[in-house]
Amino acid sequence: MITPAYCQTMARYNANMNDQLYNACATIADQQRRADMKLFFKSIHGTLDHLMFGDIAWLSRFMGKDSEVPEFGAILYPDFSELAEARKEWDQKIIEWADHLEQSWLESDFSYVSKVDGSSRTKPAWLLATHMFNHSTHHRGQLTAALSQLDIDFGVADLPFVL
Repeated sequence: MITPAYCQTMARYNANMNDQLYNACATIADQQRRADMKLFFKSIHGTLDHLMFGDIAWLSRFMGKDSEVPEFGAILYPDFSELAEARKEWDQKIIEWADHLEQSWLESDFSYVSKVDGSSRTKPAWLLATHMFNHSTHHRGQLTAALSQLDIDFGVADLPFVL
């Protein structure tokens, strides 16, 4: 079982890592960010946009705003500067959500409808909150590997050294 303190730590780590990632991605040309690098979502930009989808989807659900969950696979932010601005806004929303999180919510079951396959699911809320943070870490790992292939040093990503 996780705690609100865990979510608060991960929310701040998430924001810090996203800031670091966007700073690294800003150093490369837009054409390179959009090049197919054989990632799950093809390009660096596509993967950054997918990370936004995941965070918007989960946080919207967690805040009771299911109607704001975007359609899976849609490009939400075709422009990098708009994507970067939205990233900062959503990272702050995640921090604010985590700062007001209660243990009782984490201990409850949470129901949602998947935008990936349309299925209704009920899972422990703590599991879904963990997934939101894990999903971001997973795809950031792909992006740091792609940046490494472009000779861009992402920097330190280890939680104990970042916060």
